[in-house]
Amino acid sequence: MATTVNCPTCGKKVEWSEKNKFRPFCSERCKQIDLGAWAEEKYSIPAVNPPKDFDDQE
Repeated sequence: MATTVNCPTCGKKVEWSEKNKFRPFCSERCKQIDLGAWAEEKYSIPAVNPPKDFDDQE
């Protein structure tokens, strides 16, 4: 039985197998949408208590 996952872009159920060359995405379109979001720096991890000034730290 093949494992299925949700496409990170659209949520469609996708078979996780070597047959799916776009995995974990369902299509080239969803893969490109995700790449575009990454390139535009839409994905980030917020800093907890970020330093006020990087130059003062040594």
